[in-house]
Amino acid sequence: MSLVTTKELLLDAQKNGYAVGAFNVENMEMVQAVVAAAEELNSPVIMQTTPSTVKYADLAYFYANAKVAADMASVPVVMHLDHGSSFELAMRAYRTGYTSIMIDGSHETYEDNIKVSKAVADACHPGGVPVEAELGKVGGKEDDLDGGEGDPYTNPQEAAEFVKRTGVDSLAVAIGTAHGVYKGEPKLDLDRLSEIRKVVDIPLVLHGTSGVPDETVKECVKRGICKVNYATDLRIAFSKGVKAVMAEDPDVFDPKKYNAAGREEVKKYVMQKIMVVGSNGKAK
Repeated sequence: MSLVTTKELLLDAQKNGYAVGAFNVENMEMVQAVVAAAEELNSPVIMQTTPSTVKYADLAYFYANAKVAADMASVPVVMHLDHGSSFELAMRAYRTGYTSIMIDGSHETYEDNIKVSKAVADACHPGGVPVEAELGKVGGKEDDLDGGEGDPYTNPQEAAEFVKRTGVDSLAVAIGTAHGVYKGEPKLDLDRLSEIRKVVDIPLVLHGTSGVPDETVKECVKRGICKVNYATDLRIAFSKGVKAVMAEDPDVFDPKKYNAAGREEVKKYVMQKIMVVGSNGKAK
């Protein structure tokens, strides 16, 4: 099966009350792990890369890995640009072949966020590629992503206007999650999420979900979240596998041996989160 877009996947999730997991990948083994987990549970899946990951290698490297994995898979697989930091990067990902694009103008003024989000949507839609935008600021800091200052929460009425004026296909909302590792249990404003859902009719996205209790994630899905992002915990899982092999055999020098262990840990983690968001058995 070739790479697909998020358009129909997220609309089906919205209609049927589940979410699709979106997992940040850093290397070939993580790509393999995510797709293997999705296949085992017959689930659609989204893989994504951030600007910092793209800097480490290149859009083409990650796209090639994802395309090979998708071509060999029996389930729908998406390659998504996560937190696209500029119109230029979004267009590079679009031209490379990414099948879903996020433009993150949340650090700009409200009007400038609308301007850049609409520009990316207008550029991607003729090619059939859906666009995700963000309103409000997800807290914390991870890679080059910084929650910044000011009121971080998404305003429901602003969200309704934002969607109407930009024409984006999905919206990442800020309800109290954060990027990176939480220092305590996150407190999410679930009532705010419900209010946003009442006035916004496109799929909603939850960022900064690593470390959020599974039961809280399930409640967010019940209240309208259709795409759930996981990043930090995948890195932790991969490193756990590698470290275990290194601890057992400090003289190991074959990357295939310790990378395979990292791959297996990521697969187990992704399978568990697919069950949490409820996309198991939803592949079409």
